[in-house]
Amino acid sequence: NEMSESEGGNMDRHHYETFEKFGNETFIIHLDNGRGFGKYSHDELSILVPLNQCCRIRKSTYLRLQLLAKEEYKLSLLMKESLLKDKVAPILYQPHLEAMDRRLRIVLKAVSDCIEKDGYDNVVENDFNTDVNTVTTER
Repeated sequence: NEMSESEGGNMDRHHYETFEKFGNETFIIHLDNGRGFGKYSHDELSILVPLNQCCRIRKSTYLRLQLLAKEEYKLSLLMKESLLKDKVAPILYQPHLEAMDRRLRIVLKAVSDCIEKDGYDNVVENDFNTDVNTVTTER
């Protein structure tokens, strides 16, 4: 059940195995084959196709992405800090961390292009319950 990796891409995350040692009590084990963050020098822009085609994003997701792009909550710094707790730290090479920030900017630019084309209210779906200050999980 493994899909082949595209040139420079990261298709290995679609690979999985089943663990059948206990008979019918099987479960899926998702594997990452060592390139879970792809190549830091290659941005796989084909993953943006669904976003570019649909031009829809939940407001909660959009706000979180915007927050992670701010200097004080920078995605790469939060990831680096989180990974320091791992026994095999450092996990990611600095260029991989920087690539995360670059890719976040690319996603936010795609959303911005959608908003410019279709208007904020048509792109950003308000998934916040207006009665109470919680996020709804209904679709």
